[in-house]
Amino acid sequence: MAVTVSAMFIPVHDADEALAFYRDGLGLEVRGDVSAGDLRWVTVGAPGQELDVVLFPPAGGRSQTEADALLGLVTQGSLQAAIFKADDLDATFEKLRASGAEVLAEPASQPWGARDCAFRDPSGNLVRIAQA
Repeated sequence: MAVTVSAMFIPVHDADEALAFYRDGLGLEVRGDVSAGDLRWVTVGAPGQELDVVLFPPAGGRSQTEADALLGLVTQGSLQAAIFKADDLDATFEKLRASGAEVLAEPASQPWGARDCAFRDPSGNLVRIAQA
């Protein structure tokens, strides 16, 4: 029996701002874009990889109290959204920095063996990028 990951969800407060980071900065492709009223879910993913990353509104399917609590955690940077891998970490870092993304850590070798960097996406999610 084999089990694989098919999707992951990252809460964002503004889909267009999130696309500037995940699509334009990281180079993920848009696979879906669905709206319901004033809510919008955008699915992105790395070319050649089946994993979908769903950028979702915190209010989708939650009470306003729950949505506000989740958005509060995201905005203050309490949630780690994802760890991506890049074949050229330095080039990816520079592209994201040039896009205006908030840099938390420049590329560096970590004590656990990875070489990575860290950013906050426009919603406040912590995103790390490791050298592949």
